[in-house]
Amino acid sequence: MALKAVIIEDNAVFRQMLAMALGRVRGLHVSASFEKGKEGLAYCLRVKPDLLAVDLFLPDLHGLEIVREVRAQLPATRILVLTGHPDGDLPARLVAQGVHGLVDKSAPVSYILQAVESVMAGGMFFSSHIPPKGAAAAAQAALPKVAVEAKADTVSAPSSVEAVKILSGREIEVAQLVAAGFSSKEVAARLDLSVRTVEKHRANIMEKVGVREVASLVRWCVQTGLVKM
Repeated sequence: MALKAVIIEDNAVFRQMLAMALGRVRGLHVSASFEKGKEGLAYCLRVKPDLLAVDLFLPDLHGLEIVREVRAQLPATRILVLTGHPDGDLPARLVAQGVHGLVDKSAPVSYILQAVESVMAGGMFFSSHIPPKGAAAAAQAALPKVAVEAKADTVSAPSSVEAVKILSGREIEVAQLVAAGFSSKEVAARLDLSVRTVEKHRANIMEKVGVREVASLVRWCVQTGLVKM
């Protein structure tokens, strides 16, 4: 049975082009496409698609409002955000909202299809065409105490785009909660995991990032934009 995809995009030409492109993805069927957000959201909540490709700037409803509603009611739906207005802080904001991928609409169709395939395979895809915006200086100013405590670890300041390449989706969730001050037991309860699994994720995260202390992990999360201070 083919997986269902829904497109919500106000540009008619791009919407039709994307529908044609997605129609060529094996095992994927575009069940509907919409110009307006409210109509598209209502349809999604009714049919529960496997993939939602949604623009951020729609005439009647912002794409992030659609994302929040879909995430809350359809946790199994994979979400790919489309944008014609790339912003360096956008990838981190979308990851925090539970989005699985982001592509610039000016990218080649083959690139967008690569994003779709990655997202549908259970991965995350954030377009390298979107220039990252460094948050290292702001993080240092906002976290003087953490910076002092973490000076034993030398941590570079990768972009939020690089962050999602380093960590898996689950590891990002764990890192965000740890950085927010939650204990392993609290993280386990929030993510419906065992404490042992959380501890394993935490160890893997710190190894990938190259830090040894939670304070350094907090600083890294702020620098990449995964958490905001």
